[in-house]
Parts: sequence; C-alpha cells; structure tokens
Amino acid sequence: MATAIIQPILPEPVTLPQNVEAEAAMLGAMMIDNRLADDLIDRLEPEHFYEPVHGRIFAAIKQARGNDMLATPVTLRPMFEADEGMKELGGPGYLAQLTGSGAGLIGARQFAQQIYDLAMLRTLVTVGRGLVDRALDTSEEVNPRLQIELAEEELFKVAADGGTENQIKSFAQATTLAVKMAQRALNSGGNLSGVTTGLDSVNAKMGGMHHSDLMILAGRPGMGKTSLATNIAFNAAQRWMRDMADGIPPEESVGAKVAFFSLEMSADQLATRILSEQARISSEALRMGKISRAEFNQLAAAAADLENLPLYIDDTAGLTISALHTRMRRLQRRHNNQIGLVVIDYLQLLTGSAKASGDGRVQEISEISRGLKTLAKDMNVPVMALSQLSRAVEQREDKRPQLSDLRESGSIEQDADIVMFVYREDYYVAAKEPKRPVEGDNAKVFEDHAQWATDMERVFGLAELIIAKQRHGATGKVILKFEPSVTRFSEFVGY
Repeated sequence: MATAIIQPILPEPVTLPQNVEAEAAMLGAMMIDNRLADDLIDRLEPEHFYEPVHGRIFAAIKQARGNDMLATPVTLRPMFEADEGMKELGGPGYLAQLTGSGAGLIGARQFAQQIYDLAMLRTLVTVGRGLVDRALDTSEEVNPRLQIELAEEELFKVAADGGTENQIKSFAQATTLAVKMAQRALNSGGNLSGVTTGLDSVNAKMGGMHHSDLMILAGRPGMGKTSLATNIAFNAAQRWMRDMADGIPPEESVGAKVAFFSLEMSADQLATRILSEQARISSEALRMGKISRAEFNQLAAAAADLENLPLYIDDTAGLTISALHTRMRRLQRRHNNQIGLVVIDYLQLLTGSAKASGDGRVQEISEISRGLKTLAKDMNVPVMALSQLSRAVEQREDKRPQLSDLRESGSIEQDADIVMFVYREDYYVAAKEPKRPVEGDNAKVFEDHAQWATDMERVFGLAELIIAKQRHGATGKVILKFEPSVTRFSEFVGY
C-alpha cells in the first residue's frame, strides 16, 4: 500500500507588521526638535522603516546632523526635489506636512522603539519564509542540518541587530567593571585577572586569558602547540570544577567551562592526551596497548576523576566560521552562558563564506580571523585559535618564529590581541644528530657527537612560549618544561 504524501499547509499572504503613522510622527518630531534627532538617529537605520520614503527622510536627517547642519523641511527639501517616491506623496511639501501637528514630540522615543520592533517582526517573517522556501526546495542536495544552522545564524543576526544602545556604557559602568577585574586579580593571589592557564609563569606574563580577547597560539609542526592548548583547556576546566566544589561563585572563579573545537584530531584522541597527562602514562603506549595492569588501573582512576570535567569537544571537520558561531551560541544556551574559554585547533582548517573563498585564500583567512575576534567580543569570552606558521622559519639559522611567519594573512596579527609562539630548540637539535661513533672512527667523529650530546642535554625538555604581541602588556618569553611522552607542559624552575 502506497504511503500518502501529506502536503504542507502554507499560510496565505498577509500584511507585514508596520505603523506608517508612527514613522511619520517620529520624523516630524525629529525635524521640529533636532535634539530629539540626535538622540534617535543611532537607534534606527533607514531599512527599519516600512515606507521607503520615510527611510530616505531618516537617512537625510542623519546625514545632516552628522555634518552638524540643521535638519528641517527647508534644509532637507533640495535632497527630495527629484525623489519619485516623494512626488507620489505630494512632492517635497510632504516634509512640512510631517511637522504640521507636532504630535510626535511627546512620544518620539516610544515611536522609535515601536518602529524597531516592527522592523524585527518583518525580518522574522522574511527569515521564516526563506526557511520554508529552502525546506521545500529539493532541487539541490538535501541537508536539513545545514538549513537549521543557516536559520539559527539569520535569527542571531536579527537578535543582534540594534543592540548598540544597550552596549554603550557610561564611564561609571566601565570603571565598575575595571575595579571588579582588579578585585578578582587581588583575590586570586595576584597576577590573574582573567581565566587561568594553569601555568603560573604564563599567568604572570599575561594576567590570564581575558574576556573578549582573541589569542593566537602558533608554531611549526612538532612544536607542541596542540599539546599546550590541550593542557591550558584542561587546567581551566579543572580549576572551574575545583572552585565549584569549594563553593566559589561562578563569577569569582578564575577557571572556566571550555569549548574545544578540534578540526584536526578526534574527540577520543584529545581525551587520550588528557588522560595520558593525568595518569602519567605515555600516550604512545596507551594507543598501542603497551601498558601494565597497574597502569591501566591508574588510567581508570584518572578517567573516573575527570568524568565531570566541564570540557566539551566538537570534532566536526570542515566547519565554516558561521557554523562555528552557531554551534558556540547553541552550546552557551545549553550551559547557561557559562562557557568561559573557546579553543580552536586550528584556524587554517576553518572555511569562510563562499564569496570570500572565491576571492582567494588570503581573503578567506582574513574573514576567518575577523570572525573569531567577533566571536570573542559577542560571547565575551577568551578565544584561543591555533595557527600554522609558514616554512620561512625553516630557512633561517635561528628558528624562533616571528610575527611575519604567521601563515597566509597579516590580518591574523592585526585582529589578535595576543600572539604566542611555541618553540622547542631540542626538536631542531635532535634533527642535527651527527653520525654515532663506533670503534675505529677518528677523533673528529667522537668530538662532533660529544658536542651534539652536550647541546642536546642543555636544551632537552625545554620549551619557549614567545609572547610576540600583547595589547594589555609587555612582550617577552616564558621558559616551560615539556615532557613529550605524556604531552605535558609544566613550570620550569631554574636554568
């Protein structure tokens, strides 16, 4: 028996939400009292008006006030002499009609809010219709999840639009936030006004990871940038878990719930690294099963301790920058806006919009770096994005990275608040090992290898975290200890 196909019932065309009379009254009030105009022009945009002519009148008032000119029917008249829409309303004399009653002077601010609210409703209708049209169109590849993400992105734009007024803070509000940040640093014992990295020497250099900052952690392959990012993410999440257990209010914790977007490694590979670090068992031995029963028990105990760790891993490959925004907003909603750190591994594996992709890879990377900075500001969380470095590093005698080595775009350096490089000299020294001496070799062979062994002993297990850019403080470097077998960075004491 054939299955009946249920046709969707679509709504009949309806009149879009609007109030042309409110638009007219508000515009009249703005031209009567330009102080009102100065107050209202930043609350609205021309496209918020239902009547196109009203939108153009608003734009003209905004332009005149921006140029410190009076905005009245007389001064605006020349701008509308040739306006076809204005001719349909009776010509430029319509401007004087708007100011005729002065009824809008009392309720202008309320009218502005209503105009904005109705514009949002019209946008929602447009988004809804677009969603229906895409859902009914099966001419292209059907991808419901992508359509849901596009709808979420459009809805977020509607919600974010017009938020300028709410984001403006008085100096008193700004100073209150600054004092709270200083108090947080004081309560944490000093050196820490942001989210902890778990490494005291790094915290001392940066003051922790600050809200709305975009941090770039870069390095050549093999330097351990993913290991360091994983260590920092774990340390922040573990501190949050400990602070909550100790009854510390969430707003006073220097830990954070962490969202880790891993575009290169799977979730289980990242979990293996963290368990290896905590159980002090070689990650290679874990992968190959070369562990004793006692080590397995250590591993199981570490897993039990960390089962409530607030570290959330998204290992979806090939994310676009807009999909990343959508997933992050969804995660924030699910966790009551308590995600306090975002890590992306790594930046070059994100993709931009189709338009940016067509303009070339450099332009696409520029869009991605701007998108990550926007994410940090919109969510008010620190965002750490890992980045590749160009091969130019390998051509130099001194392999320490420089800002110019950031791959594919100078916009990464421009958009970032902090740029850090991971550098391990032992990686390069190990690659230069000369021939191992055997019986019968001349003294030069023994001498060369002895010199290499001395150099290797000097640098083995040491890493430099080079802070090449920092908006909030000084640049410089921090020496860390690195244990490659368990992919763990820790404090280094003494030289």
